[in-house]
Amino acid sequence: MRTTSLGRSGPAVSALGLGGLPLAGAYGPADDPAAIVRHALDLGVTLFDTADYYGRGAGEEILGRALGRRRDGVVLATKTGILHRDGGPPGLDGSPEHLRRACEASLRRLGTDRIDLYYLARIDPRVPVEESMGALAELVAAGKVGRVGLCEAAPATLRRAHAVHPVSALQTEYSLWERHVEAEILPVCRESGVTLVAYRPLGSGLLAGRRIDPRTLPPGDFRHRDPRFAPGNLGPNLALADELTALARQAGTGPAELALAWLLSHDGVLPIPGTLDRTHLEADLGAAELRLEEAVAEALDGLLPPHGPAGERYPPGLLATVDHG
Repeated sequence: MRTTSLGRSGPAVSALGLGGLPLAGAYGPADDPAAIVRHALDLGVTLFDTADYYGRGAGEEILGRALGRRRDGVVLATKTGILHRDGGPPGLDGSPEHLRRACEASLRRLGTDRIDLYYLARIDPRVPVEESMGALAELVAAGKVGRVGLCEAAPATLRRAHAVHPVSALQTEYSLWERHVEAEILPVCRESGVTLVAYRPLGSGLLAGRRIDPRTLPPGDFRHRDPRFAPGNLGPNLALADELTALARQAGTGPAELALAWLLSHDGVLPIPGTLDRTHLEADLGAAELRLEEAVAEALDGLLPPHGPAGERYPPGLLATVDHG
């Protein structure tokens, strides 16, 4: 596995990380999530990503146990700032008090004395980002956090945060069919020496060549609420996925490998695909060794229609929390 630098000053991490959302059951029951973590370790993955709201803490517990004695050989990332509610969209809390409490709770669940990369998962509109970053900087000074990241922050917000304390990573959705970052966010990241960590790099499975039928998905699978899997949107999006599969066939590889290799061809981008399947994991990581021919790269660049895929990124309540600033 080739490596890349996380932020301008390191550390070195694997060119692809492992996203932890599937481990906590967001795409249906996870029979043995620890086995996927261990397999990823064996294949050279050194960046593992989770959040305190994945499974209401279960994601952190699962990852902490799975890493076990191999924890010191990896960069462990987690996120906070999103609060579960029994009904309606989640709440946000970027207050210093919450960040301090949440950090202690995450350390306990992860079974570690430090979080290598700690993200503010969303920008709380009630709390100036400078206050949130100040609290995160205090956690770094205390040795409980190694580096700081933001998720779904607008370019101006990233600059304001970076002025308080260096931001090593900005996590947001980026894939062949979700390219909003290219206009402003990615250039600001490069200007500031911030790694863009791309989540949902395979469009929740559609860009991996899977003919997903929401009617067959298990209860609790997030895609039941994903607008891009809704009736009226799924058909056009499957057609886009079919075009990707055809390009992959011509290139002698699989659609997941090709979609991830396209992301890796962009400087400063680190994808974190998530999976519960060993074969899919091996295919994903194979993208690190794939080099795109110019004609293939150009075809991929032109794959998405100007209006983007059918459907918004999230349901309305969640959509209101992204790219905030």
